[in-house]
Parts: sequence; structure tokens; C-alpha cells
Amino acid sequence: MTFVNLAPIVLFVYNRPWHTQQTVEALQKNKLASESELFIYSDDAKNDDARVSVDEVRKYIDNITGFKKITVIKRDKNWGLADSIIDGVTKIVNEYGKIIVLEDDLVTSPYFLKFMNEALEFYKDEKKIWHISGWNYPIETAGLNNVFLWRLMNCWGWATWANRWEYYEKDVYKTMQEFSKDDIKRFNLDGVEDFFGQVTANYEKKINTWAIFWYATIFKKNGLCLNPTQTFVENIGNDASGANCGKTDIFTSRLSSLNNIQFLSSIIENKISITNLKKFYKQNKKTIFKIIINKFKRIMKWK
Repeated sequence: MTFVNLAPIVLFVYNRPWHTQQTVEALQKNKLASESELFIYSDDAKNDDARVSVDEVRKYIDNITGFKKITVIKRDKNWGLADSIIDGVTKIVNEYGKIIVLEDDLVTSPYFLKFMNEALEFYKDEKKIWHISGWNYPIETAGLNNVFLWRLMNCWGWATWANRWEYYEKDVYKTMQEFSKDDIKRFNLDGVEDFFGQVTANYEKKINTWAIFWYATIFKKNGLCLNPTQTFVENIGNDASGANCGKTDIFTSRLSSLNNIQFLSSIIENKISITNLKKFYKQNKKTIFKIIINKFKRIMKWK
């Protein structure tokens, strides 16, 4: 596929130098890196304890090469992850019409950018598809094609278009009011997982996150998300490198080396993938709960 304009890459970083370096080095090895624009949003330190590591990250990103153009945005105050992502994504996607988003603990396959750009181009006029994910759960893949569609939104390496993101809204009270009991059950994979609990936790100000509201926006618009069957992204954040970061490999699988993806013309949710995901959550429920709690602790330390 020939690209007229590649989607800009937006990377959000904070205070993890090693993770940031792994993320950038993997991205540099992508086939389209040298033709892509990279925007890096660096949040400022929350407190004196984070100052040294934030400055180390900033020193590193000032010297990155290997992309068509690099723009570094250094926040002059601590925005927190949620507000920084909402602001950065909105600004860049409105300027370019499409966007690829990464955080500082995501290692990508050399074919990640190719997959994301091809998917963005292939489905740009298919308004039922709202979100492209580069990551997939390590679920059973028998009976699945190269890609599939489902209601779930994964934010470990993702992409979208301006005319979808314009509907993004983080209105906690409104979301709580709009979701019926039936909505919540379907949102929660028919009761297998408590995704809506994240909305409630935001409402109660226990956490401050952004992604669950993107999922909620897509869900209420009856949108679908495109997933690769074999992941193009590995999350290296669950490596016990931080005080509140548990170690686990349940989300890890071999990175895809597929160069040519066969995209779908049938725009319907894949029932096999939903069934397999439910099985995954049931089998790993206790471990996943601990991971979610630890992730929220890290996010709240960022803010």
C-alpha cells in the first residue's frame, strides 16, 4: 500500500528512562519510522522525588534521531497522564486528521507502524470502526483471521481519526447517567469483567483516567475496534521495576512479524474473539485485578 501521508506518532513519557529508551529504540526499528513525524509529550515532575528521573528522560528524548521530524513538548507543570493524553491527542489529531498513540512502556514490532497506517487508510471511510489497536490479548486464535472486530478498546498502542475522536468526552456524571444496567453488563463483557468499575472509581475521585471514557464513547456510539490477531505491541510496564508495579507475563505473547495483513470487508463483531476473551478473563481474574490496582497506583503517582 502506498501512503500519501503517514499518521503522526505521539509518545507520552514521564519518569521511566529505561522504559522510554526501550520504547523509542523499538520504534526506530519500524519500517516507516524515518518517514514519520514523532511528537513526544514530557510531563513535568510531580514532586522533588520525580525530578531526577524526569530530567533524565528529558535529556534522552532531546537526542533522539531516526524520524522524519521530532517535536518535543515539555510540560512546565505536572498535568498527570490522563489530562496530558487528552490534551495532546486532541491537539495533534485535529491538526493531522489521524494519529498513532504510544506510552512510555510499549515495545513495538518492526511492522507496527505499517499495520497502523494501513489500517487507518483502509478503514478511514468506515464510520463504524472507531479505533485501531496494535496490541492483542494472548487469547486462543484458532478460527480468527489476521484481524478481527470487537467492542473492546485497547490502549496499548492505538490509532484513530479526528472525525471519531471529536466525540470523545470525559464527563463522568453523564456517563454514569447514560449507561443502563443492560449497557453496563455488555460493557463488562456480559459480566465477566468490571470495566465500568473504572468509571465509578473516576466518579468517586479514587482515580483519574482517560481510556475508559474513550471505550465508553465508542460503546455508546455502537462503534467497533479493530484488533490484530497476533500482537504488534508488548507492554514492558509490568516488570516490577517500580514500587507499585507487579511482575506478570500473562499479557505477553510473541510480537507479530506479519508484513502483509488481510483486512476485513465484513464489519461485524467477531463472536469467537469475545468468547476467547471471556475465557482469558475468567482464568486470570485474580492476577488481572492486582495488575489494575497497581497500574492505578502508578497513574496516581504520576499526577
